[in-house]
Amino acid sequence: MTNDECTDLFIKHFTFWNNLSQPEKELLCNNVSKVTYTMGSTLHSGSEDCVGFILVKSGQLRVYMLSEEGREITLYRLFKGDTCILSASCVLDAITFDVFINAEEESEVMLIKSSVFNQLTKQNIYVEAYASKLAVMRFSEVMWTMQQILFMSFDKRLAVFLVDELSKSTESTKNDEIKLTHEQIARYIGSAREVVTRMLKYFADEGIVKLSRGTIKIIDKKKLKELI
Repeated sequence: MTNDECTDLFIKHFTFWNNLSQPEKELLCNNVSKVTYTMGSTLHSGSEDCVGFILVKSGQLRVYMLSEEGREITLYRLFKGDTCILSASCVLDAITFDVFINAEEESEVMLIKSSVFNQLTKQNIYVEAYASKLAVMRFSEVMWTMQQILFMSFDKRLAVFLVDELSKSTESTKNDEIKLTHEQIARYIGSAREVVTRMLKYFADEGIVKLSRGTIKIIDKKKLKELI
């Protein structure tokens, strides 16, 4: 990566860039790399795996927890332009739980070495503030996920998920179509595929959605939002 490419990258995505010294900027540029992950591959697998600070250039990643029984709970997903500090969990002493990160589709990410990011958070207050703010934002998303699982009825959780998916500006969602399997939805909202299938069938019977293989078409958004 050239100096100009590095500068453009950090100016666009990292608010602390202009508050770095020249040696700190060079340290970052010399320790950031572009990595491509194939669909289904694992980027990060628990607290022992401190892969580094992630910036998503393209694709989609899923951050999740895994129970001893093998149940997955999706905490949040990362899309183009999103960053993740939990993949550099060794930087944050307060993180005491394991998270896993998978590529939901072929994804290109920029990786900053954990040791370098850790060094900068200790010596530069602006980097430390950025890291803390990002961690708080991600933990807020985690708590929202847990709140839904613990306290929200399943029909409401599914309705919230479908409305959120429609808000993403892809070609399919412009046509009110969500191209996800029941298995994928179950992983995203922390449920079983059979439960998702039953509730989607209920939504279909109520005239809210139309189901086809790998696709859910929303045909009554007003009624769907009334469930939330």
